[in-house]
Amino acid sequence: MSVILELEKITDKMNANPAHIENEKDRIFQVELKESGPVQIVLKEGKVHLETGHTDRAEVKLKMNDQNFSSLLKGNLNTTVAFMTGGLKVEGNIGLALKLQEILKKYQ
Repeated sequence: MSVILELEKITDKMNANPAHIENEKDRIFQVELKESGPVQIVLKEGKVHLETGHTDRAEVKLKMNDQNFSSLLKGNLNTTVAFMTGGLKVEGNIGLALKLQEILKKYQ
């Protein structure tokens, strides 16, 4: 299964049970995937949707390969190790990158 399909499945879970995102501020998380290209995870009004392509509106950008992002979605990526070894690069608000990880963990 492609990482985009994995992300779509988690997005469906989030929207079916928005308890963990309904009080979150509206945000755009940009994920620059090495193989699949850019995708945004958009939280807006307690719902989440995906957009493809680049945006200048993202508050944080994560850059990684598809395999590492798949591991992140499954809760199997040690983000500290990935960051320290270059497998994960963060541009912008690193606190929001951690927030995204926290949200994703609740829907694994």
